[in-house]
Amino acid sequence: MIAGVMGGLGEFFAIDPTLIRLAYLIVTVFTGLFPGLIGYGLAILIVPDAAEAAAPAPEKQDDAEAV
Repeated sequence: MIAGVMGGLGEFFAIDPTLIRLAYLIVTVFTGLFPGLIGYGLAILIVPDAAEAAAPAPEKQDDAEAV
């Protein structure tokens, strides 16, 4: 629950975040900790913040309408 990555993934995939956290913990422990930690660090960098993901896309203005 450091950066909300697992909670965000749970929300995105409509899965309980606790299940995702548990699966992450199991995979991290059985792979020797480092791959899981590196993967979590990359996810912090790659997964967008909730505010960025929820922001509506700017509307495109059609050039034909502007005339």
